[in-house]
Amino acid sequence: MADVDLETLPGVGPATADKLHEAGFDSFQSLAVASPSELSNTADVGESTAADIVTAARDAADIGGFETGSTVLERRNEIGKLSWHIDEVDDLLGGGIETQSITEVYGEFGSGKSQVTHQMAVNVQLPKEVGGLHGSCIFVDSEDTFRPERIDDMVRGLPDDAINATLEDREIEGSADDEAAVDELIEDILDKIHVAKAFNSNHQMLLAEKAKELASEHEDSEYPVRLLAVDSLTAHFRAEYVGRGQLADRQQKLNKHLHDIDKVGNLYNAAVIVTNQVASNPDSFFGDPTQPIGGNILGHKSTFRIYLRKSKGDKRIVRLVDAPNLADGEAVMRVQDEGLKPE
Repeated sequence: MADVDLETLPGVGPATADKLHEAGFDSFQSLAVASPSELSNTADVGESTAADIVTAARDAADIGGFETGSTVLERRNEIGKLSWHIDEVDDLLGGGIETQSITEVYGEFGSGKSQVTHQMAVNVQLPKEVGGLHGSCIFVDSEDTFRPERIDDMVRGLPDDAINATLEDREIEGSADDEAAVDELIEDILDKIHVAKAFNSNHQMLLAEKAKELASEHEDSEYPVRLLAVDSLTAHFRAEYVGRGQLADRQQKLNKHLHDIDKVGNLYNAAVIVTNQVASNPDSFFGDPTQPIGGNILGHKSTFRIYLRKSKGDKRIVRLVDAPNLADGEAVMRVQDEGLKPE
């Protein structure tokens, strides 16, 4: 759907079509989920023309109307589940991390948030029969956390059956016991992780738009984008917008950013994982005073919220705080040199 003829839409000539493509609107779906004001600002077209384009795109993409619950259920069967390769955590999440949803992982420093994003960047590339999504990953790094050496460790720490299945899938001769084959696999996996470092909140928002373009470019490739990881979502916003006077501006920008990354997940059937920082509430006399930042905007936009908490040694408690169709609960995992492991 990435190479559709946008000139079939009313008010879209060759020049306007070029502007839309340059702005990242290269399919009916991407136009259909845009607002007229967004289209007008980014593609430099008039407000009324933008409204006509969006309306026509919605008709062409056949979205935006009512449908039966049975149709919704049938469409949800297309949603993928990205396995953690930890049975207890996968059971807690109903099979793994869902595509077309935002999964927020929050916790204090050293709780393992970045370890989760690295592990999922590996797991998403595995064949579906061993818990992967046979896709590539986009990694937006705002805290200088991405380490290719960690990917190396985690690939080597995969179960032998997962390594063997992935080697066969990528037509790499050898097995999990073959050092040269595993080295080649690691290089291939690293090649399918697209990393960008965000230097400030505006740059981070720009990278979200670039992520949509990248996902569109790879939509029909052998390894389409199936994971967008943002580590961390809130660090720059928290640092740049200080005090109550700037809270409204921060939340407004954060809201737009969340909608941009959500579009990647919905348009390209990708899982979206964002990590979030926490703050301690000194007024809390009972229970855990640790609370995620981002306020209600992030709380409402995240489909799944996971709280990571430190335990003894390398143990981490994985707590499902919020989900639309799952009960709250906890699981235990370990963060080891080889990656995330069962207790």
